[in-house]
Formats: sequence, structure tokens, C-alpha cells
Amino acid sequence: MAKKVANHREDALYSQIASILEQNRKSVAVAVNTAMVHTYYEIGRSIVENEQKGSIRAEYGKEVLKNLSTRLTANYGKGFSQRNLEQMRQFFLIYSKEISQTVSAEFTLSYSHYLFLMRIDNPDERKFYEIEAKNSNWSLRELKRQFDSALYERLAVSKDKESVRELSKKGCIVESPADIVKDPYILEFLGLPEQSEYSETELESKLIDKLESFLLELGKGYTFVGRQSRITLDEKHFFVDLVLYNRLLQCFVLVDLKIGELTHQDLGQMQMYVHYYDRFVKLPHENNTIGIVLCKKKSDSLVEITLPEGNSQIFASKYQTVLPNKEQLIELIEEK
Repeated sequence: MAKKVANHREDALYSQIASILEQNRKSVAVAVNTAMVHTYYEIGRSIVENEQKGSIRAEYGKEVLKNLSTRLTANYGKGFSQRNLEQMRQFFLIYSKEISQTVSAEFTLSYSHYLFLMRIDNPDERKFYEIEAKNSNWSLRELKRQFDSALYERLAVSKDKESVRELSKKGCIVESPADIVKDPYILEFLGLPEQSEYSETELESKLIDKLESFLLELGKGYTFVGRQSRITLDEKHFFVDLVLYNRLLQCFVLVDLKIGELTHQDLGQMQMYVHYYDRFVKLPHENNTIGIVLCKKKSDSLVEITLPEGNSQIFASKYQTVLPNKEQLIELIEEK
């Protein structure tokens, strides 16, 4: 008995120390990143202020950076190539317009994130991705993927101009069921060609295999609950393809997969699933269940006439297995 107590205390001590180490590792990493980004920002500031004071011509400015690169590399090692110094200069020029002079607490992303963000010409779009990367803790790979999948344009297409402006100020705010639904969903990570033949079961299996990527595409607050979850009514069995839960809205999200064109029967079936979960599965403190029919093709008119007026629980969204055409989405936004 004494040995068990001793082992328990040892385990508790180990867990406590491990927790301290993990917390401090993260703190050190954040501190190092903040210091690095701040340093590069201040180097950029110095370069720009030096140019302004001397009214330096572009050709002479390049020669200054070339010489500066040689001297810094000799004394401080790699990382100070002429190209890198030019990027630091650009970093300051872009972000000095957006942040205060006290910048040490403003930079929460890695410098690699900022290098990527600097390539986005639209300042509203750039700010949106910066906010989302911070709030969702996106890695650089995740940030690139969301940009390539035209997340900003996909969200903007379904919003009015005032709401589009809000995207650049606050990012994607989740306050209602409509805020967690996209149209279309981009599933390029499955590796399925746009015109390939596959079954709904195969599509479901691939989504489960790439669950981390799928949850990232779904958006904020999603967790996976189960697949092919059974519903039994009068000894008849029905199966919900995917059951998810959204922690921000505190509700179940049911997903049905359709590889063909959406029918009114598909929407009716989803209504039945949603009603079942609302009456027999969700807890009293949880919000109403949301249902999403994910289909290859759909008719907006069919959706509108099939679902009740004021519907806020059932949604039909298209999916595609290749990256979208950003130019076409931008045209749609400008036409609104």
C-alpha cells in the first residue's frame, strides 16, 4: 500500500514538473520569436530612416544594402543577405502603417508568417489572414493552405460590403449557425481529381483519413464525434455520415455527403436527423443541432423552396476537390 502511495506521489510530481517545463518551453519560444520579429522590424526602420535622411537614389540604396549585408554577415553570421535586408525594409514599410510605435507586444506570429503575409497586396485581405492565423494558431503551412483555398474570398462572397469590412477588422466571428458554414468547401487535400469516380463511402473514408485537414477546412471550434452514427425509428435504421460538435456554438453539427446533385429528399432526410438529435441527443444547455448536406451540385432555388422560411439549422453547401479560381471569386465580390 505504501509503495502505491509513493508511486502515485512520484507520478504527480513528474506531471507537475513536466507541466512546468512545457509551459516554459512555450514561453521561451514565444519570447525568442517576438524578439526576432521585433529586431527585424527595427532593422527595417533603420534602413528606411537612413534612406529618407539622405534622399538616397534607388541605385545607391541597393549598393548600401549590398555593403551592409557583407559587413553584417561577417560579424553576425547568416541571415543578413541583401534580399533579407530588403525584406526587413519592406516589413517595416507595410506594418509601420498598421501598428503603433510600441511594437514588442504586437507581433505574435513568426517572421516566416509575416514574410508570407507581405505578399498579399490587398491590405484588408492581409489583415484578415493575420487575425485568423493569430486566433486559430495556424502554422505557416496552414496559413498558406487557407490562402490558396481562397478562404477570404469564399467568406466575402456570402456577405454584404459592411460585413466584408468587418472581416478585415475582426476576422471570422462565430455568433450564429450561418457563421460556421461555408459554400463551397474546398477538399483538395483529399487528392481526388475533380472529375474522378468515387462513392460516398470512399469520400467519407478519405475525409476521416485526413481528419485534421478536414477540421481545419470546416473552421473554428469543430471537434469530431463519430461516423455512421445510427438513428433507429420504428425498427428502421438510418446513419448520419459524420457527427461533429462545435464548441463555440455548443451544438452538434451533422454532415451528410452526396457525390451527385442535391435533391429535396436529401434535405428532408437531414431535417429528420436534426430533429432527432434536438429531441433525443442534445443536452438541455446545448443549442439546436445544425445539419449540413455536402454535395457536388445544388440548386439554390430547390434549397430555398424546400427549407422553411427563417431556417437557421439546415444548410446545403457544395464541395470541390480542386483549389478555387480566386479571380472569379474576386469578381463576384466586386459585383455585389
